[in-house]
Amino acid sequence: MIAQVQAMSTPDVAWSALAPLLALVGGALVLLLVSTLTTAKPPRGAYAIITVLAAVFAIGSAMAIWDRVTDPSQGPYAAVAGALSIDGFTVFLTIVIAVGVALAAMLCDDYLRREGLDGPELYVLLLLAAAGGLVMAMANDLIVLFLGLESLSIALYVAAGFHRRRASSREAAMKYFVLGAFSSAFLLYGIALVYGATGSTNLVKISAFLSHNVLEREGLLLAGFALLLVGLGFKVSAVPFHVWTPDVYQGAPTPVTAFMASASKAAAFAALLRVFVTTFYAQRVDWQPLIAGLAVATLVVGAVLAIVQSDVKRMMAYSSISHAGFILVGVQVASARGTSSALFYLLAYTFLIVGTFGVATVVGRRGDAAHAITDYRGLGSRRPGLALVFTVFLLAQAGVPLTTGFLAKFYVINAAVEARSYWLAIVAMLSAVVSAFLYLRVVVAMYMSEPGAAADADGRLQIPAGAGIALALAVAFTLVVGVVPDRVAHWADRAVPVLTDKAG
Repeated sequence: MIAQVQAMSTPDVAWSALAPLLALVGGALVLLLVSTLTTAKPPRGAYAIITVLAAVFAIGSAMAIWDRVTDPSQGPYAAVAGALSIDGFTVFLTIVIAVGVALAAMLCDDYLRREGLDGPELYVLLLLAAAGGLVMAMANDLIVLFLGLESLSIALYVAAGFHRRRASSREAAMKYFVLGAFSSAFLLYGIALVYGATGSTNLVKISAFLSHNVLEREGLLLAGFALLLVGLGFKVSAVPFHVWTPDVYQGAPTPVTAFMASASKAAAFAALLRVFVTTFYAQRVDWQPLIAGLAVATLVVGAVLAIVQSDVKRMMAYSSISHAGFILVGVQVASARGTSSALFYLLAYTFLIVGTFGVATVVGRRGDAAHAITDYRGLGSRRPGLALVFTVFLLAQAGVPLTTGFLAKFYVINAAVEARSYWLAIVAMLSAVVSAFLYLRVVVAMYMSEPGAAADADGRLQIPAGAGIALALAVAFTLVVGVVPDRVAHWADRAVPVLTDKAG
């Protein structure tokens, strides 16, 4: 008897669309192979250079897709049997995450040698975490979203505890892991409930089902909304799911904190925007009050608790919570203007927060422990250039005009006003005023206080080449785009997410 051979059905992959993802994963594999197969010590900075090149290649390949997905005659498309969505939103978030990887890698270069931890492991973790973030940004299915979230989270759990000799780093990793596991469970239960209410986990099918059917009992779907918000709210550090943030940001290696506050948060907001604003747009009356409540609580708690901190990393952790509140305002608006304002905020914030923690990396010295506000006293006289850079980042976060921080806050508040969410806009403006005290407090310590006992008065505080490049790029973007924002703002306007199951 001759057995009949049937052709195996395989999904249409569209490899060009996956090029940014493959660049990050490929960079991680190259680092592992190079370190495993060679016994000679690599040149100084080789691991960081490979990581930056992988991130740059991801940015370049993403930009190559931009014209294709924004062309009206072609438009967005789905890849890997509809599991991934390739649109302007995906391209924008890919670039934001890749920028976070590149800048964090520059900070890691000298930090790891200074702490006696030099090796490829942390760079591999950053690249794999970023790859998980990319999957979250392009996910067209809730299960795929969950897989991306877990890939991002597991790598960050290990990265947070990478400084093995510091008890605070190990403690940060344990807290992040335990609380992260709980949030992942909530997210998974939310996905199960949404599946039970709609019969699918595919975002396109869910949206179509809810658009053409009226549920007699919405309890299952509403419970799914709540649990999804818990899972994603943990990742964006929204109050009351923020309790892990101060301890983890303070205990983790400072370059890892910079990555967590930028690329990781961007990936989580990407998921929040694609799931709620795009997929559940027709049900926005049900979930908008929930996000509005989260936004208000996040703005108020982040701003108020930040001003009573004495550790700069912990202070910036609460500041990042406050910034998450501003972005949640854009999410709550549930409009194209709200989404584009949130995207602009994420890009601007990536440069701001990595630059801020870049300065903290330098000032932290060997041991990564000099982060009390007293360690910044007199920095303006000891290291005027570094103090000036830090001042730019702090004032930009406060929303001073001619910086990207001012424009980011303005676009979000303007979107809320256009949507007639006046009370939310007022809360955002008041929290910005409160937060300004926090940033000015650090500026005063740098320029109007005498150096403390622990200050590096003998001039040994050096700015490494990698950190210097990262800080220069962050300052340039913050000031240049703050003055000439049109191109970036227009780019964010065209990056609104689209649901599609059309093959590329």
